[in-house]
Amino acid sequence: MQTNFFVSVIVPVYNSENFIGRCLRSLKNQTLSKKNYEIIVVDDFSNDFSLNEIKKQKSNNIKLIKNKKNLGLPTSLNIGIKEAKGTLITRVDSDDWVHEDFLNILSTFLFLNKNLDAVSCDYALTNANEKVLKIENCIKKPIGCGIMFRIQQLYELGLYNVKFKYAEEEALRKQFLKKYSITRIPLNLYRYRQ
Repeated sequence: MQTNFFVSVIVPVYNSENFIGRCLRSLKNQTLSKKNYEIIVVDDFSNDFSLNEIKKQKSNNIKLIKNKKNLGLPTSLNIGIKEAKGTLITRVDSDDWVHEDFLNILSTFLFLNKNLDAVSCDYALTNANEKVLKIENCIKKPIGCGIMFRIQQLYELGLYNVKFKYAEEEALRKQFLKKYSITRIPLNLYRYRQ
């Protein structure tokens, strides 16, 4: 596998004790070489046992950032991006999880297609018990996760707009698509918990 790229995965967490373990296990078990990616967990001042669950998953490529107070999702995402060492960046929400080839396929795709700006994969919509309800097309029904960006383009756009407490990913996507494109990989590699 090529080694001249590095992926940063941002995982924003707020009161996700029941799901964060599953999320981090899926990210630790990627087929992409461990030396090619990092996991940045940003805990937004959770008041449940999320931190205990995160510590259980501790490994060399997981970096934990603890906000001193609750700052909201867009600010937490921006904190994670600013800490990122990667040239490629993706977000995985703390109650979701990914296929073992998620990082490998998306990063290889961008590595081999230098002219492409970002890549997105299809996703399985699941219920709380991880039962797949349906497979969604990521372009027809976009979500904020399962997209891999080139980090310099996110910086050019000014990262997530912190004015948007909800639908922050929609705002980012609209900004991004004014200047860049998101290519679809029709593989269901992301698990989106309803």
